[in-house]
Amino acid sequence: MDETSEESSQEVAAALNALVTGMVRRLLSDRQGMSLTTAATLDRLDRGGPIRLTALAAAEGIAQPSMTVLVQRLEAQGLASRVGHPDDGRVRLIAITDAGRELLAERRYAQSARVAEMLAALPEQDVRTLGEAIRTALPIVQRMIHAVPRPLVPGGGSAS
Repeated sequence: MDETSEESSQEVAAALNALVTGMVRRLLSDRQGMSLTTAATLDRLDRGGPIRLTALAAAEGIAQPSMTVLVQRLEAQGLASRVGHPDDGRVRLIAITDAGRELLAERRYAQSARVAEMLAALPEQDVRTLGEAIRTALPIVQRMIHAVPRPLVPGGGSAS
């Protein structure tokens, strides 16, 4: 990679980082009583289905004892439960409950509403331009996310 394209990549990386950081901060300013880790864990359970606790901890990049505490809290709140493994009755998997799905749907709706409020403050042409940019960028960013393995963090887990 030549120096010009490396600088260009760094500029794109900085711009993406600023975009993501700004949006996450804005959307998380009202966490609705739920940490980012809790929301990410429920989202993973919702999208991926039941999973072993050790695999869930690794996927979220947190230590297994911390995930155990989080799962116990989710169970106490009725948002997750332990279910049997379909092929091995000795193994217990963590699954999202209907109440967990409902809470996650409410959170997603509230976040979408907040973004809609931000968009409503923009001129119509800016909204159209942003829509075109998102339709172009989103598939590329999704490929980027899935193509690059997550780096290992101290303690043997993955970064989240």
